[in-house]
Amino acid sequence: MSIQSVVEWLSEHEKACVERLVDWLGIPSISTDPAYEAEVQRAAEWAADHLRGSGLEVEIVPTGDPAGSGHPIVLAHTPGDAEYAGPHVLFYGHYDVQPVDPVDLWESPPFEPVIKSDPERIVARGACDDKGQVSMFLEALRAWKEVTGKAANGVRLTVMLEGEEESGSVNLERFVEQHAETLKNCDVCVISDTGMLARGKPAITYGVRGLAYTEVTLHGPNQDLHSGMWGGKVPNPINELVKVLAKLWDDDRRVTIPHFYDSVRPIEQSEREQLADLGVDEVAALRGVGLGPEASVGEKNYSFLEREWARPTAEINGIVGGYTGKGAKTVIPSHASAKVSFRLVADQDPREITELFFAWLNAHRPPGCRWELVDHGGGHPATVATDSEPLAVARRAIEKACGVGPAMIKSGGSIPVAGLLKQKLGLETIFMGYGLEDDRVHSPNEKFELDCWRMGARSHAWLLEELTH
Repeated sequence: MSIQSVVEWLSEHEKACVERLVDWLGIPSISTDPAYEAEVQRAAEWAADHLRGSGLEVEIVPTGDPAGSGHPIVLAHTPGDAEYAGPHVLFYGHYDVQPVDPVDLWESPPFEPVIKSDPERIVARGACDDKGQVSMFLEALRAWKEVTGKAANGVRLTVMLEGEEESGSVNLERFVEQHAETLKNCDVCVISDTGMLARGKPAITYGVRGLAYTEVTLHGPNQDLHSGMWGGKVPNPINELVKVLAKLWDDDRRVTIPHFYDSVRPIEQSEREQLADLGVDEVAALRGVGLGPEASVGEKNYSFLEREWARPTAEINGIVGGYTGKGAKTVIPSHASAKVSFRLVADQDPREITELFFAWLNAHRPPGCRWELVDHGGGHPATVATDSEPLAVARRAIEKACGVGPAMIKSGGSIPVAGLLKQKLGLETIFMGYGLEDDRVHSPNEKFELDCWRMGARSHAWLLEELTH
């Protein structure tokens, strides 16, 4: 049976493939909210059943300490044909999704997927991130099984689907350590949780940023105070917090934390030229999020694309303190809090950056106040070799599936598992995702365009073919 038969199967059975995805998307697997624990388990069982139907040996593995306190990981294997001489591939994805708030901004219920036209797209929470992208691989596996009767075209394959990616992957490192002997059998990881350069322009992502995520609370008086009686006499935690956080950047928008840039890998001139040649329309990208060209701001002497793909950042993701309800309540609050995150590039270490930030905060502690500092974890950046044989295989597969060679790009987002697998197991990752910039990932009305799904399913089918040569 040829690869063409597999591609034809995907086309002929597309309706059933998409219906399966709709079924999976209908499960509200919100991992960060304990109220959805049973639904997360149900989404794991759905994925396990799908993999079994494609001929893989599957187990649903409890996580956490004690075991079962975390959301499970779906772990599946196929031994491969005896004559198979290619790499043992680990496919990673996640089946959990983000919360849906603000729900009133959704045009349709987030867990009642709908197919819309112009362009043809599926709208639901998780449509792109990450159930839709995992579906591309699952259906490629199904196509090979249905056409040849073999699992994964005889490729040695391990599948690891996580249930906590959207809530910090708090149990993933322990899981990898506990299953290191099994996972060390793998030679390369494939992840499809990234994006294309543009519609009709597939890409391989060769670098993702890391993440350090923190929560900081500044405590002042032991109770809320009357602002008329106490204002101007004692520190206001909100005032002091925003003054401290405003010092995080200098006039060139560089982070001021000492030693923050010590481990940053410089951008080579050849890479700067390559990024410039991609022809990304900066003005159109800004317009797409409601901003004009004057809003292109960031670290001095770096381009729009370089600032996203190759430079670290510090961001305040949320801030709260005092009274925020309707009407007036004039208080000096007892405390104020902020969520502060850092996107990191090679070769920065998230734990080191968090320690540097906390030391910086302590050095800038306002008089009479105290800090409460929480490390919410993060992940290492991952920049992979662009001249490896597995990556060359992926490039051939994409070109044959899509009729055009993939662009080589980076992503400003973070996929902590890639850095973890590199650090713990020495595994390189091939990122071959098919998301678009306007897929509204993590936002209301998240979508995944079916043309992207088709390209991805064909590409993963071709990957399983090319790996056997």
